[in-house]
Amino acid sequence: MCQPEQSRVETEEDGKDYSPAPSGVSSSMVKPSKDAKNNPAATANFLSKLFFCWLNPFFRIGSKRRLVEDDMYEVLSEDRSERLGQELKRCWDHEVQKCTKELREPRLTKAIVKCYWKPYALLGLFTLSEEAIKVIQPVILGKVIKYFESYDPENMTALYETLGYAAGLSVCTICLAVLHHLYFYHVQRAGMKIRVAMCHMIYGKALCLSSAAMGKTTTGQIVNLLSNDVIRFDDVTISLHYLWAGPLVVAVVVGLLWMEIGPSCLAGIVVLMFLMPTQSMFGNLFSKLRNQTATLTDKRILTMNEVVSGVRIIKMYAWEKPFAALVSEVRRKEISKIMMSSYLRSLNMGSSFCAIKIIVFVTFTVYVLLGNTISASRVFVTVSLYSAVQLTVTIFFPSAIEDLSETHVSVQRIQEFLMLDEVTNSGSVLPKEEKKDVSVEIKDLICYWDKSLDAPSLQNISLSLKSPQLLAVIGPVGAGKSSLLSSILGELPLDRGVLNVKGQLTYASQQPWVFPGTIRSNILFGKEMNPQKYENVLRACALKRDMELLPDGDLTLIGDRGATLSGGQKARVNLARAVYQDADIYLLDDPLSAVDAEVGRHLFERCICGLLKKKPRILVTHQLQYLKAADQIVVLKEGHMVAKGTYAELQRSGVDFTSLLKKDEEEEQQSSQEVSYRSRTLSENSVLSQASSVHSLKDGGEQLPAEPILTMVEESRAQGSIGVGLYVKYLKAGASIALLLFVILINILAQVAYIMPDWWLVYWTDEQEKLNINSTVIQNAQNVTTELNLGFYLGIYGGLTAATIVFGFARNLLLFNVLVKCTQNLHNRMFSAILRTPVRFFDINPIGRILNRFSKDIGLLDSNMPLSFVNFIQVLLQILGVVAVASSVIPWILIPVVPLLLVFLYVRRYYLQTSRDIKRLEATTRSPVFSHLSSTLQGLWTIRAFRAEERFQKTFDAHQDLHSESWFLFLTTSRWFAVRLDGMCSVFVTVTTFGCLLLRDQLDAGSVGLALTYAITLMGVFQFGVRESAEVENMMTSVERVIEYIELESEAPWETNKRPPPDWPSQGLVTFDQVSFSYSPDGPLVLQNLKAMFRPKEKVGTVGRTGAGKSSLVSALFRLAEPQGKIYIDGVLTSEIGLHDLRQKMSIIPQDPVLFTGTMRKNLDPFNQHTDEDLWNALQEVQLKSVVEELPGKLHTVLAESGSNFSVGQRQLVCLARAVLRKNRILVIDEATANVDHRTDELIQQTIREKFRECTVLTIAHRLNTIIDSDRILVLDAGSIHAYDEPYTLLQDQAGIFYKMVQQTGKQEAVALLEAAKQAYESRSRPNIPNGHTDTGEVNFVIFETAL
Repeated sequence: MCQPEQSRVETEEDGKDYSPAPSGVSSSMVKPSKDAKNNPAATANFLSKLFFCWLNPFFRIGSKRRLVEDDMYEVLSEDRSERLGQELKRCWDHEVQKCTKELREPRLTKAIVKCYWKPYALLGLFTLSEEAIKVIQPVILGKVIKYFESYDPENMTALYETLGYAAGLSVCTICLAVLHHLYFYHVQRAGMKIRVAMCHMIYGKALCLSSAAMGKTTTGQIVNLLSNDVIRFDDVTISLHYLWAGPLVVAVVVGLLWMEIGPSCLAGIVVLMFLMPTQSMFGNLFSKLRNQTATLTDKRILTMNEVVSGVRIIKMYAWEKPFAALVSEVRRKEISKIMMSSYLRSLNMGSSFCAIKIIVFVTFTVYVLLGNTISASRVFVTVSLYSAVQLTVTIFFPSAIEDLSETHVSVQRIQEFLMLDEVTNSGSVLPKEEKKDVSVEIKDLICYWDKSLDAPSLQNISLSLKSPQLLAVIGPVGAGKSSLLSSILGELPLDRGVLNVKGQLTYASQQPWVFPGTIRSNILFGKEMNPQKYENVLRACALKRDMELLPDGDLTLIGDRGATLSGGQKARVNLARAVYQDADIYLLDDPLSAVDAEVGRHLFERCICGLLKKKPRILVTHQLQYLKAADQIVVLKEGHMVAKGTYAELQRSGVDFTSLLKKDEEEEQQSSQEVSYRSRTLSENSVLSQASSVHSLKDGGEQLPAEPILTMVEESRAQGSIGVGLYVKYLKAGASIALLLFVILINILAQVAYIMPDWWLVYWTDEQEKLNINSTVIQNAQNVTTELNLGFYLGIYGGLTAATIVFGFARNLLLFNVLVKCTQNLHNRMFSAILRTPVRFFDINPIGRILNRFSKDIGLLDSNMPLSFVNFIQVLLQILGVVAVASSVIPWILIPVVPLLLVFLYVRRYYLQTSRDIKRLEATTRSPVFSHLSSTLQGLWTIRAFRAEERFQKTFDAHQDLHSESWFLFLTTSRWFAVRLDGMCSVFVTVTTFGCLLLRDQLDAGSVGLALTYAITLMGVFQFGVRESAEVENMMTSVERVIEYIELESEAPWETNKRPPPDWPSQGLVTFDQVSFSYSPDGPLVLQNLKAMFRPKEKVGTVGRTGAGKSSLVSALFRLAEPQGKIYIDGVLTSEIGLHDLRQKMSIIPQDPVLFTGTMRKNLDPFNQHTDEDLWNALQEVQLKSVVEELPGKLHTVLAESGSNFSVGQRQLVCLARAVLRKNRILVIDEATANVDHRTDELIQQTIREKFRECTVLTIAHRLNTIIDSDRILVLDAGSIHAYDEPYTLLQDQAGIFYKMVQQTGKQEAVALLEAAKQAYESRSRPNIPNGHTDTGEVNFVIFETAL
């Protein structure tokens, strides 16, 4: 028995020597602060391992204070994610290679079996010995009862023999206690290993998915694989051994029963055999439902993901209701499936509850009808033999089949994912001496994103790039500029043509990607810290000032998706990351759009043409003023290359972009000036930066390496025990008080009905005894009495058994129904609370954390909670029944029961203090695994371009190891507890057994049999029940987390009693009166005492440097947080009306255009308020009609996840179309024209001038040319108004911010802007009204934020 254990110890000893190495690598990257304690399990001695004593010090800590991550023990070396993952990957790769040779589908199952079968097979020895003991127990029990049947006070030898048997019975129970839990610990650890290895492989696969494969899967699905599917491995290893142990035990039991009661036993076995397939059938149905539920859950999580990601937009559009409807529709379908599987479960549990009663009933009916008489020893040996086999046959065996079928489904899903296409790596790393001939060669390139659409994304493109050239790529929206970069990166597979890349690539993506961590870790991205170079990069990317303003400088933590940074800062961090890498070729996808002119110029001169001037660069841009500096320009249109050449060549050939640039007379002189100017500033700069970097080295040299990664707000973990109040809240969510009382009553009745048949059998055997004793006297009357009794006794017995069945099923169906309804209501309330909470909540909580409540916590409450709760109730009543029966036979038994109860309550409390913390730690250490996965999937191209896959894999492994630490403790602590509980039970069994022998004079065989049989059933059941109660209590933490979100503060009501008039706002006069604004009550003011009025029909531009409060102006207007002060629109105080009334009357085109999964139609008009004709007109006005018409389903085409099959510019146009459709008086465009080329930009401007002519327009701008002809310009600086006047007037003030901004656009641009301002000024007819009201009939009001 101890053999495998022993060998295990040795391997663990060996493993310890090299365990610090891998941990050193990974943990230094993730959590340098955490000094993992050595795991005592590795060095514990045999006894300590047997009883899990090595955990005692840990429990002592847990009872004194709240546990933190640093208290956890280090992962055992053989449980490390990296090691496990690589082992399994070897087996899988081997399987794949073999299959390619044999031309068959590879099977993941084979790889898993091949990898793990040896150590797992050894554990079968545990199962064998455990089942053997279970079968021997009833035989010994029979011998004890026999002694009471033929009780003779004088016979001492019989007494001693029986004492021996009693001792044997006690030893059996103790062995069972220890073996069972060792076995469980080892199989659960085996399950954990498979799960961890699987996660490692899934993540590794996600890192190298090709774009075609990304189309076949979604983020939601991968997260689901990682959260739900792999958990099956934890379950399946537990029950798998019973697949062979079950039939074996049945065979042995049949043999013993035959010896005991002859052929009658076959009747019972037939019933047992009939129960087995019905339960397997339930199992199959169950896994079918499970599958359907899983797809619905996927869908719900995906929708949730979009809602949470796009929550800003949803709130500004006031689209909460259609999204709520969308989620609740999916949820309704999901709940109906869950309800069905719960009913199946309750039938399943009901049948296993009643099974033993039915079996015993059938057996004895047949036995008696065959003319045999029943006796106590026969009855109880039969009953306990059946119950020994019943658990194995009706629970373990079917659950093994069920788990196996569920795992099979999950393995299929994982296998499909692992078989997706991978990306092929391009870009060779050159040896040092070859650095000179870095190049990109493209010849007649043709690429498809999607083969099914006939037009290629890129066709017939040829270009070559050598060092140190700057190649600019320009073209309208959707021309294929980003596609060109992706094909060079190797993300877009090439169909035909030649693509040669020599040298290492680095890439700055169009939509900036930052991962959770510090700003510094985002820029270094795994490279060594070189202070001087780092400083230069910060300067070149204009991040120096931002770093000084941020609270912790470059060690400021960035939240999920960079929520703590502005768009411009994200873009610059994204660029800095690319620049810091010492790569050979730089691919920059439109890095200048998200920033304003001044910063853009700085980036272009200092960074792209400064730091990088010796490297080959490809720059996608819409900023035409920079084209002169480019060595080559490529013009793309609809995937074709329209023109290629230098600036001068293209000008001569007269390509249409030249019309967008003024002819440059002063070219010669200016360029010569510029060159000298540029070289001068650069050299000065580097001297400065050298000085400052030396300085910063002195300051921060010591602190640089340590770099803890945290999120913005630590995830809240509730403390202390779970109060009764929480249970009440939970249950009242699903049922009324009356219903709950009724359920309790049914439960008690069911337990009483359960005990009655056994009690009746005891009564019957006693009567039979008396008869047998009497029958020696009256020979012939005996037949008469027995015959008389038979019908009566059997009838009552049958009736009692039937009652057990009825109540058993009724109570389960009822309980499950109530519990599923609880979750249903909790989910709905949580979702509506999330929709109503202010936007600030989403800025400070990462998406992963919010989704975790909806996927993990709700998932637990959906499927596990009802099961555990019902189990717990059932077992609790069973324990009460056992004690009641035992004490009715031997009242003295209550004396040892009371201290046992007290010890038990103490141990349970002692255990739960620690266990609850571990469970909470397990939940919080799981979050980073998912956050890491989802941020990886967002930045996949960047990660691959930087060749950082391995580092991310290591970080993932480190996150996994951290989770394994908590999981390992969770497994072992629960075993520690169970061993101690079963120890208590064996004490109870021992006391009962010897108690019966002490009181042998007063007891009859029947009652002894009843008491002992029941006491033995307590063994497994008791600890199972207590563990379920702890499970329920642990799952209540999920309820607690859900309720925490239900009770989130909500924003102002959507509708109030004070409805504005239906045609409001008819004028469009907006007045800001002493408005101050901050995003959170205790946060800094981002707007201070603004007083401004936007007159009807007026076009107002708003400018200011990044962070001056331009976007906050919008937030204040839309009341994303409540502003202080008053904002009036047409004299209506906005803070008095409902949010929907306010927000529906204003349109916004947001900074990052968001499209939602669903049809194009749904994206434009989620409420179905418009006809198709309206939609087509709107699309035509923004020139998207042709694009949408080419889609397979036109308006009803379902978009890919978050609209990724449109380019960013096209998405922007869709947002504009939404605004056109809403025909609102108010329109906000937030830096919207950032990602759009000049043509599209002009088109947007045009549309706005025509469609919103009757409106007051407030333009929040970065590109000055879009607002230079506004009526007035509002200049913001650090949250207050710096100036507010006509553009031409502002330009007269040479000290003003606006004048400086215009000058920074470059010489000739500035001249053009001044000219435009002057023209506008002169052509304007001025009503001479001092900043006030005018009666100009119908006027609408638009706020229009644009960008540069």
